[in-house]
Amino acid sequence: MLVATPLVINGMRVKNRFVRSATGEGMADPDGSPSMRLEACLKALAVGGVGLVVSSHAFVEKRGQARAGQLGVHTQDMEAGIARLARAVHAYGGRFVVQLAHAGCRADPAVTGEPALGPSLPQDPAAPPCQAMAAEDLARLEAAFGTAAALCRDAGADGVQIHAAHGYGLSQFLSPHINQRTGAYGGSLANRARLLLEVLGAIRGRIGRDFPVLAKINSEDFVPGGLTAAESVQVISWLETAGLDGVEISGGVFESGKLTFSRAGRIAIPEGEAWFRDTARAVKAAGVTMPVILVGGIRSLGTAEDLVSSGDADLVAMSRPFIREPGLVARWLSGDHAPAACTNDNLCFAPARTGEGVYCVTERRLADRDQTA
Repeated sequence: MLVATPLVINGMRVKNRFVRSATGEGMADPDGSPSMRLEACLKALAVGGVGLVVSSHAFVEKRGQARAGQLGVHTQDMEAGIARLARAVHAYGGRFVVQLAHAGCRADPAVTGEPALGPSLPQDPAAPPCQAMAAEDLARLEAAFGTAAALCRDAGADGVQIHAAHGYGLSQFLSPHINQRTGAYGGSLANRARLLLEVLGAIRGRIGRDFPVLAKINSEDFVPGGLTAAESVQVISWLETAGLDGVEISGGVFESGKLTFSRAGRIAIPEGEAWFRDTARAVKAAGVTMPVILVGGIRSLGTAEDLVSSGDADLVAMSRPFIREPGLVARWLSGDHAPAACTNDNLCFAPARTGEGVYCVTERRLADRDQTA
């Protein structure tokens, strides 16, 4: 099976083609440092055979924090915690990449103590308040990404991933639905992509060319006037030219309804899997040669293998299935090819948001029922 074979990304050897996509576990301590529960969570994924473990979105500056319980890489004090996470994954043969994020207009002022800042004032009066970033805010954001990347490298992480998907900060700049700026950072696609490309440049300026840098980007936003698939393909091509080492393709924002990145409901196998495959295929057809990671609705080994063997993707990523089964990859590679047990009911999000920490609520309920039967 090709999904069981290794792949090298800018010197980082990943033992198989399975990726744990960044997941908001809600397991960080109040200051943003990783708790022992978070360390155990990532360790379980490595024990379970995941080749590349991507951390939850980690805020690069305090005013870019999305919620309480979020991992942080915003101060030097965070380095020791990131080092612990890296060692936990490395001990079982996995590779560890930290996702670097800024929430933009989705930052929580109750947590940050500052107003949320994004590309422009919200057009929707029902949207949370958000102020437009000034030139000094943009410069501060770019520097924060570079500093955070250097911290992760020094802590022993194997790479970093720029979060530019799902309607968070950099995704907001890419989206004409949200970004109503004029001038250098708004309007044309080149202008809307400018901040993302400058963030990549700031990271490379701090860590050089030999440290793996990935990005996560929407295939499209799935909202009227949002980022389109054709625009996404172009941005990914620009990112490769600018020195990106790999891209993870996802899709949707919180307002996308049934087409969001965490669609609820049973997934038909195989016809309902791999939601963003067409865009991944278009990226390859556009001549992009860096590794493509595909996430979104992958629930069977057969589909994972088909994605890699067809060349549509080089690695496959999952999030919710690993909440239910951190040992899913080991199960599949040992010969048990039953689809992932995840039912996509999204009940796992609630404990992550309340500070309890992410877990499969459905699995726990079944276990409790069996104990009382």
